[in-house]
Amino acid sequence: MNIYRTAQVTTAGGPFEIVEREKPRPDPCHVRVAVEACGVCHSDSLFVDDAVPGVRFPVVPGHEIAGRIEELGEGTQDIWQVGDRVAVGWFGGSCGHCTPCRQGDFVVCQNLKVPGWAYDGGYAETVIAPVDALARIPDALAAADAAPMACAGVTTYNGLRRSSARPGDLVAVLGIGGLGHLGVQYAAAMGFETVAIARGAAKADFAKELGAHHYIDSTADTSVADALQSLGGAGVVLATAANSAAITATVDGLAPRGELVVIGVDPEPLAISPAQLIMNGKVVRGHPSGTAQDVQDTLAFSALHGIRPMTETVPLDAVDEAYRKMMSGAARFRMVLTTG
Repeated sequence: MNIYRTAQVTTAGGPFEIVEREKPRPDPCHVRVAVEACGVCHSDSLFVDDAVPGVRFPVVPGHEIAGRIEELGEGTQDIWQVGDRVAVGWFGGSCGHCTPCRQGDFVVCQNLKVPGWAYDGGYAETVIAPVDALARIPDALAAADAAPMACAGVTTYNGLRRSSARPGDLVAVLGIGGLGHLGVQYAAAMGFETVAIARGAAKADFAKELGAHHYIDSTADTSVADALQSLGGAGVVLATAANSAAITATVDGLAPRGELVVIGVDPEPLAISPAQLIMNGKVVRGHPSGTAQDVQDTLAFSALHGIRPMTETVPLDAVDEAYRKMMSGAARFRMVLTTG
């Protein structure tokens, strides 16, 4: 059939509607992917709500895509074949000519091609993607598990492996939600002495099930910083919680030369003084997602160590319900659309 279904929003903040379109042919150096699963990420709201420049309606979001190649465009490298299982994430391709690209730092490309922003995303049965966005999915991973790994997974995995932490170091993960529940699993599998930080004592058992060696209740009488220092001070804090006050509260819990890696997005500024950083040589670093190779590495590591996201799968027809549930914070922890 030459017809596919897609979920689109026609006005900023509007409801999703399912429409039928004619399947496009892939351009040179592009492929058409039959989407099997697509994660629903909070960052999709940037495009649905027209919160960033260059959004064009109707918008088809979705940058946590897993599926199979069903057609190759001209000039496609012979490493890809029809039927290959592939994922496409926040990194949906790079321009190849800006200064970061010429330096080989493709994930901070100044013209990054994010699916759902630069081109139609994965809330659909079909997506066209450039070949440099493709990551190979291991056979051991189901599509619904692989899809969230293309954004949530690679962001946490890559944030940890590119940090200054080494096996045996004390590493804390702030938040055990959609990002953090993966971050704790990755930290433990990488050989870090892993600390989970979240609100409420009731989450301690869950954190331990994920692999955490220690749990800190951020609502307890002992401050987060003091609790971290009682463990020797964190070499790295991976801040997944989208809460600037909670992120700020971890800084004094860092060991000398410790590193705060921020991946949780909050528009409010961090309240950190220069003195907090200078006296002990601490570092604060923002971390973006990862290239297609980083996604592929994440998928391979996850398959090797049995790491999976906690997901709730729903059919594409229920996209509006799934999106609203994600936005309300009620998802536990990743909503994933499936095409059946």
